[in-house]
Amino acid sequence: MTSAHRRVRKALPAAAAALALGGAVLTAVPAQADESPRRTGLERPAPASEAELKARVDGANAVLEAEAKKEGAESGATKSPEAAEPSGSTSSTVDPKIIGGVDAAITEAPWMVQLYYFDDRGTADELDDVGFFCGGTLVAPAKVLTAAHCVDGYNWNQNGTVVGGTAKLYDGTEGQAVGVWRQWRNPTYSGTTLKGDIAVLTLGSPLPYKALQPAPYGATYAAGTKGTVYGWGRTSSTSDDISPTLKKALIPVNADSTCSNVYGTDYVPGAMLCAGNAASGQDAGTVSPCNGDSGGPLVVGGRIAGVVSWGVEDCVATGARSVFAKTATYAGPINHRIDDANLNFDTRADLFARDAAGEGFGYHSTGTSLTNRQSWGGWSDANLLRQADLNRDDAQDLLYRRANGELWLYAYDATVNDYVDRRVGTGWGGFRNLAVAGDLTADGHPDLTASDSAGTLYMWTGRGNGTFNARVKIGTGWGSYQVYGKGDFTGDGRPDLLARDSAARLWVYKGTGNPSWPFSARVQIGSGWNFTAYVTTGDISGDGHADFMVRDKDGYLWAYRSSGSATTPFLTSNRIKVGTGFKSYTLFG
Repeated sequence: MTSAHRRVRKALPAAAAALALGGAVLTAVPAQADESPRRTGLERPAPASEAELKARVDGANAVLEAEAKKEGAESGATKSPEAAEPSGSTSSTVDPKIIGGVDAAITEAPWMVQLYYFDDRGTADELDDVGFFCGGTLVAPAKVLTAAHCVDGYNWNQNGTVVGGTAKLYDGTEGQAVGVWRQWRNPTYSGTTLKGDIAVLTLGSPLPYKALQPAPYGATYAAGTKGTVYGWGRTSSTSDDISPTLKKALIPVNADSTCSNVYGTDYVPGAMLCAGNAASGQDAGTVSPCNGDSGGPLVVGGRIAGVVSWGVEDCVATGARSVFAKTATYAGPINHRIDDANLNFDTRADLFARDAAGEGFGYHSTGTSLTNRQSWGGWSDANLLRQADLNRDDAQDLLYRRANGELWLYAYDATVNDYVDRRVGTGWGGFRNLAVAGDLTADGHPDLTASDSAGTLYMWTGRGNGTFNARVKIGTGWGSYQVYGKGDFTGDGRPDLLARDSAARLWVYKGTGNPSWPFSARVQIGSGWNFTAYVTTGDISGDGHADFMVRDKDGYLWAYRSSGSATTPFLTSNRIKVGTGFKSYTLFG
């Protein structure tokens, strides 16, 4: 839709249950007295229609059927959709096809989604049509984790359909189909070797199903650890048909040496995960993912340990094992793409700022500067504001505090196709250093931290809907700090906090992902940080690391681009001037 100015409507108070949080109360009531005009900022093009999405599914099926007939399948049966071949693959071993399993209900794997791709190339000639099928995992309401070879070289925005909520292959009667807004392919991916075979699709609208989280950075699995692989892939090496219903198979994780012995240098330890018992040479005695399972998850301990990547042709060759992209190795870039919402829906973080007259503006990042200033109307009622996607719908929310200590959320509401105000808490006037660093507890929901007047640091874990659970004490001695945070500054996939002390020294508290102790001991990463404002809104430069913006005394805005280092993430040599004329601004996101 096109953004437009609006006024927040007055509304009668709604009855809502209040949750006492020891000094702050979270509620949920609609906006009331504020009459300031505010811009929605929502400029995403209209999504593909249901008919178009279904046509893409039908097109993908038709392409594969035509290919099967052309190849002269012996049985005369048509070939069901399967994963795409990686462009440029030259290895005689690597084959992005993965067999076997038993029925799985969608209730036990609500995060499983089907990916259909169809491109008619704009011609009447059906022989040049492209169509295929992959699996994927919903890792946030608007994010799908899949294999890079399912994404590389393809335009999913124009030609893709994602289906969730059904164990059956999509026929329009069950499940929900959505389009793809944008795609990210791991930049280290190799189409030749399938190293780094990871990708994330951002959906055109969120799906209302439970998400599953990737394994954290550095996670390891002992040989013999059991995992479950899910998918709609082939169930026999003698038939090209994929399964009409979701299947699952229990397989063991293997040591890297097991796959290295089978595949030699085609298997890359660290980037890949080896799993499954040795194939028997026939269907009987073989349990393995196969064609059509590409992009689906290997689930170990309730986490995505691997993404189905490649195996041998027909999947049952004697001694063969299954190979997955190891998600723990790529936790940093994966988690960054799960939490990358911004004001104009591209891949770079933007800035919201308020001037001295109380008018709010959105600034879009080009990667090297902040441009295209757009008014968001009056924000004189706010004394603190943070930018964050609290419900993971890929639309950036604004969490702000009013002078009376109320905490409010200005967020997109799909039911009215507009941004709306909602009060989420009271009693926040005594807290300082509010930060929405990201998902601190690795449960898929962004969390909130703040310190009280005594310097005690608390964490409120997010519920994924813009509200928070009761606070938990996570530290003391924070009274002399100014605290900032939005994203991962150190490159390990976990959100961090930055703290500036009274001596202008800068410290980083690295995220641990542990709900009981979410930050490790501080590490000094700089000194002489004497600026007039400090801003953390995410990855301004678009390089995959969260950046730190500062304003100098002359009103210049600088972005210190993170190097991803745990000890020296911000170097003066790596900073860029992203804006001027910010001297009179009084509030930053």
